[in-house]
Amino acid sequence: MEEKKRKGYATQAQQREATKRWLSDEDNRKHRTYLSSRGTARSFIRKHAKPEDLDELEILIKERRKNF
Repeated sequence: MEEKKRKGYATQAQQREATKRWLSDEDNRKHRTYLSSRGTARSFIRKHAKPEDLDELEILIKERRKNF
């Protein structure tokens, strides 16, 4: 069975319009912000965090989990 490939947009203008439509939805914008923030946090922890940063983050995570 042959898979259907997703068709792209013929022009950059069409792609920009599609992106603009996607970003006009509040839920999409919130999700994009969430993903960006999550990636930034993970990158910081992996590449830059010092032991005292990790200790502080552990405390913040424990406090955050109490609120769920």
